[in-house]
Amino acid sequence: MLKEFREFIARGNVIDLAVGVIIGGAFTAIVTSLTTNLINPLIGIFIGRIDLSRLSFTIGQATFKYGAFLNSIINFLIIAFVVFILIKLINKVVKKQPQTASVDRKEILLSQIKDLLEQQKK
Repeated sequence: MLKEFREFIARGNVIDLAVGVIIGGAFTAIVTSLTTNLINPLIGIFIGRIDLSRLSFTIGQATFKYGAFLNSIINFLIIAFVVFILIKLINKVVKKQPQTASVDRKEILLSQIKDLLEQQKK
């Protein structure tokens, strides 16, 4: 079982996924900082409050913190936009290569056998 686990971890896809998760976590921290420290104060200038996360309303004893929700939406939009831009850049860099029809080895062998049989008939 340990050997199978080692083989599973050694696969390229698993390692690529792990790297992606780690970079994604670091990128999320950067975007959160960008939103908290730059974008929210900019929005706050227009609405009169610098800290959006403190925006809330209360009904009875329930407090609804819609400012924190707005922060999450802003973070999501920034991350989605950056991923969109990255994918567009990657698609430009990696040119799509024309796909060639791959000939199966069996087809090649059958074609050679057919040619040999035709030569023997002559």
